[in-house]
Amino acid sequence: MKKNIFVVGLDDFNLRMIRAVKNGENYNIHRLLDIQLLIDSGKYRLHEMLELADSQLRKFDGPIDAIVGYTDFPVSTIVTVLCGRFNVPGPSLESVLKCEHKYWSRLEQKKAIPECIPGFIVFNPFDTNPLEQIPFDYPFWIKPVKSTGSQLGFRIKNKKDFNEAIRVLRANIGLFKPFDQLLDMVQLPPEVAKVNSSYCLAEQIISGRQCTLEGYVFNGQVGSFGIVDSIREPNRTSFARYQYPSLLPKSVRDQMSQITEKIISHIGFDNSAFNIEFFWNKRDDKVWLLEINTRISQSHSDLFMKVDGVSNHQIMLDVALGKNPWFPERQGKFKVAGKFFLREYQDKLITGIPAKEDVEALNEIAPGVLVDILGKAGMKLSDIPEQDSYSYASAFIFLGAMSQKELLEKFSRCRQLLKFQYQDLVIPAVSVEKVMEKHPDAEPEAAIQITAMPAEVPFKENEDQAHK
Repeated sequence: MKKNIFVVGLDDFNLRMIRAVKNGENYNIHRLLDIQLLIDSGKYRLHEMLELADSQLRKFDGPIDAIVGYTDFPVSTIVTVLCGRFNVPGPSLESVLKCEHKYWSRLEQKKAIPECIPGFIVFNPFDTNPLEQIPFDYPFWIKPVKSTGSQLGFRIKNKKDFNEAIRVLRANIGLFKPFDQLLDMVQLPPEVAKVNSSYCLAEQIISGRQCTLEGYVFNGQVGSFGIVDSIREPNRTSFARYQYPSLLPKSVRDQMSQITEKIISHIGFDNSAFNIEFFWNKRDDKVWLLEINTRISQSHSDLFMKVDGVSNHQIMLDVALGKNPWFPERQGKFKVAGKFFLREYQDKLITGIPAKEDVEALNEIAPGVLVDILGKAGMKLSDIPEQDSYSYASAFIFLGAMSQKELLEKFSRCRQLLKFQYQDLVIPAVSVEKVMEKHPDAEPEAAIQITAMPAEVPFKENEDQAHK
């Protein structure tokens, strides 16, 4: 009989990846929850979504063999709760929270791998003088104890930066309040019990070349199957591209695998795929751990497909079905692959996006190219969900090549051909009423100029982390 696999928030891109895995013809793939409700709404309605998924599963007439997901909160936590309820392989909720609650995660890392983490301290951004609680010299990073997609993370180089970041955090940190519902489901240690989603971490700067190790745990055995380099823009905070396979020395990659096994085993995370973000400081030959994510990275899926011949969904599905995972090596069509980000550093109104025929034409110069356009005409860039604090991504471009040089050349040609149209967001010089007085026949909408403050883009000479 075919296995019934439920995928939380499944979209067409990931469905294609899943259908291409080994033995994929033996799986019935079911969509569980609409991705628009989960992500694009801009709200994390955790309890509502969890109960909706639970109801759909209980109405299903047949065996439930696996429940999986490939995106961050709330999907990653919905998956583990449902796995427990329906008795299918998956990690415990406590182990997932030990990874996703950034303060709790740092406390566990400090026990197992203290030499691999920066100094950190938790603080309440709503306190009268939160800066007084932070013992670190400038620059340092601050970020919520729960976030996704680099949201609300700030590099602080002076008091002015801190005060502005606190203003933004106070206005927006409530977005992650549903995370607290999960904390109520487990027994928290005393030092974590009062640190809910309204709190933040301050961390010392760590530096070097950034990468992400993708791995899995099957019945307590930790394994890794690929490391992807994360190359950043000149502002050193926003990603320019992800590139696979990693160019880091083998000794460094081996060290990261050893650190991974140690921390994942310590946390007790089991029967799931995961990924861990690292830095390697070449000057000091030092490996730093940035963050643990309790899922595969869909950003890397097409890269694995292009280079290894199958995506990381293979690992996700094998482990979820209770099978020792299989993964090929270098059996794809390309030797190197990359996910590139098209970015703007100032908020703008999108007035036009590349036409379908323009996107299709890219295959002539870059066979196998995939383009994911994030926004639509009429949207502001800031309306696109899960942007980082310093830039706006308008599209992703996935490319394969036989060398890094060829990869970068292909991207350059694709970028030239993908035409977006924008309107600057400016502060109106006169009121709409004044414009209408001079032009009584004009439509009111034509007299309105959208206002927004441009995003500040700090530039750093030294490398440091793009904290999430």
